[in-house]
Amino acid sequence: METSNGHIILFDGVCNLCNGAVQYVIKRDRKRQFKFASLQSDLGQKLLAKSGLPKDHLKSFVYINNNAIYTRSDAALKVARQLKGAVKWLYAFIVLPKFIRDAVYELIARNRYRLFGKREACMIPDPGLRDQFLS
Repeated sequence: METSNGHIILFDGVCNLCNGAVQYVIKRDRKRQFKFASLQSDLGQKLLAKSGLPKDHLKSFVYINNNAIYTRSDAALKVARQLKGAVKWLYAFIVLPKFIRDAVYELIARNRYRLFGKREACMIPDPGLRDQFLS
């Protein structure tokens, strides 16, 4: 599958918070424009390497939009802006300095397993959603 175009979200496939975020995006993605792959998958690892990110970059989700790579708060805000509902207004936080936004993001990412739990394996998408998952 061609991955250089479109909207791809790489996420920690064993993180309950991350899986919940993916489900949230799917429900609010009017155009079904987003595609997903876990960071742990072969494709996720290839896309990390292609993006110049380390293969152990598992505590951030990564948003790839037509070859532009966004991580941490930039990724979250860029994705939120494209969703339906009030969540798109979170993009207003882009005016805050990146070091502040990323510090909050890192605090949550560092504690995500303790706060939200962890799965033994990556989630398996429902048959109706499989076309949105790249791996």
